[in-house]
This record gives sequence, C-alpha cells and structure tokens, in this order.
Amino acid sequence: MEQTLDLKYTYTEKKDTRSGFGDGLVEAGKQNPNVVGLCADLIGSLKMGDFQKAFPDRFFQVGIAEANMMGLAAGMTIGGKIPFTGTFANFSTGRVYDQIRQSIAYSGKNVKIAASHAGLTLGEDGATHQILEDIGLMKMLPHMCVINPCDYNQTKAATIAAAAYEGPVYLRFGRPSWPIFTPKDQVFEIGKGWKMIEGSDVTLIATGHLVWESVVAEALLRQEGIRAEVINIHTIKPLDETLILDSVAKTKCVVTAEEHNILGGLGESVARTLAQNFPCPQEFVAVMDSFGESGTPAQLMEKYGLNAAAIVAKAKAALARKG
Repeated sequence: MEQTLDLKYTYTEKKDTRSGFGDGLVEAGKQNPNVVGLCADLIGSLKMGDFQKAFPDRFFQVGIAEANMMGLAAGMTIGGKIPFTGTFANFSTGRVYDQIRQSIAYSGKNVKIAASHAGLTLGEDGATHQILEDIGLMKMLPHMCVINPCDYNQTKAATIAAAAYEGPVYLRFGRPSWPIFTPKDQVFEIGKGWKMIEGSDVTLIATGHLVWESVVAEALLRQEGIRAEVINIHTIKPLDETLILDSVAKTKCVVTAEEHNILGGLGESVARTLAQNFPCPQEFVAVMDSFGESGTPAQLMEKYGLNAAAIVAKAKAALARKG
C-alpha cells in the first residue's frame, strides 16, 4: 500500500519500538549517572542488554518479582536515582497496580515505568500477555505522566526525555517491527502533540502504532478529495488540549485511533476535552471492550479494526455526522 500511495511521510526501515527504548536508555545513562535500570527477567525482550553492559553497576536483575521491582525503584529515588523498571506492559501495570499507586504515584516518586509488548501487537502470546487497559489504569493515577510513542526514533527520544522529566512516567511501547517515519533528530517535548499533516475536513488524532496507520489513511482520504489533519498524540497525559481544540475548531469532526480498549484510552481523553470545550462528532478506532487473542500482529490489527481502512471508514462516518 505504501508503495502506491502519495504519502506525506515515508520509510526505508522498520524496527520495533522496544529497541528505541533500549537505545534511548543507554543514551540517557550516558547523560546522567543517576539513571539506573531494573528488569524482571526480560532483559532481551526489553532490549536492556546494552545498558547492562555499559553500566553493570547501575543495572539490577530482580527476577520474576515485579511488585518488588516497583518497591525497589521507589526507594532508589529517595537517594536521587532515576530508575527505569522494565517488563511487559501487562506485568508493568495490572500485576503491580497497588505498588505503583501506593509507593510511586501517591508520593510522586521519580520512577520511569518502561512497558514493552503493549496492545494486541504482542501477537501470538495471546490475551493473557496482551493488555488493552494499561493507558486507562495509568492515566487515572494522579501525578502519572503517560507516553505512547509511534516509532523507533520517537521512542528513543521519549526515553531520553522521560529521564529528564521530574516525576513518575509510564512509557508504553511495542514488540513488532514498525515503520520508522519520524526524524532521527527530533525534539521530544512531553505534553506537546505534533501536527504531522495539515488538513481542513476531519481531524485524525492517533497514538502509538496507529499514527502510521493514520498517515496511510490520510493518503487514502486525499485520493477521494478529503483533507484530513493528522495529529500525533505521543503524550496522553498531560494531554495537549490546545492543539486538539485548535484543529477541531477548523475541521469540526474528529477520529481517535489507538491500540487500546475504547474505554479509558486516548479517545476518552479527547472526548472529555471536546465535551467541555467544543462538542462535535467523534468516531473511535479502538478495541471494542474485549480481550485479544493469539495471532500475528497483522492478523489481529485487521480483525480488531486497528488499521488505515478502519480509520478511513470512521473519518467518513464523522464527516457524515458533521453534515
């Protein structure tokens, strides 16, 4: 598809976003000697091996003891350390929610929760290891910053930015190889979204893997004479409400797209913003309140409607409601 469409962004390489985290963590470690890494027996999966090799005295393998890892990380901040905890997104949230709430969020500890293998694109490991509720769980915690970057370059930049940010951060990324389409030298500003493509008819607001699908959807819509504005919301909390409202004031309808449950994610945050400031038609591309299942990432994205075709259909629905 990307070879025949007139895309505003293109790519020559695919790479998993978890590798962006691994490389970003090494860079953050070089910049600040207080950055430390903790991992719950998933060094290879989290791409933390290079950090372990570069800074062996600043890396801690805690084993399959995620709750203990969160407690250790909270304690390390008291001594001025900047700990990054690493495990699957499911185990980074659902398994340790009490520890995060009580020991990290409540007192605003400077812990960075690095959560890989998020969403459906964990793939064949199935519903028990996938998680589609994690953004909702994390964004409801006071003091918690929630970041969901879209490709390798943005994940690397987000990791470095998270290390410099004062306060707890939930950093969400994925397993599959994904197009690298954002600049290598980008400046990542927490809480500031990115208008990637200018448009006038409908606003596409996406996060994570669905940003690329929105870029493809924009090209498909443009073939039909529909001008879509594409906004990359990499930081779900704090949300860049100004950018969103400026866009919908122009287009007067919106589609949100995310690899997450329709309940509790980006779409609901945008809906709240619109309800309070600028009510207008909104359509949602998300998992419709269900668990996932086993399958390849591509199969699951297709079955659950998390792709460019679904975004195009929802954009047309939003336009029809606008009148």
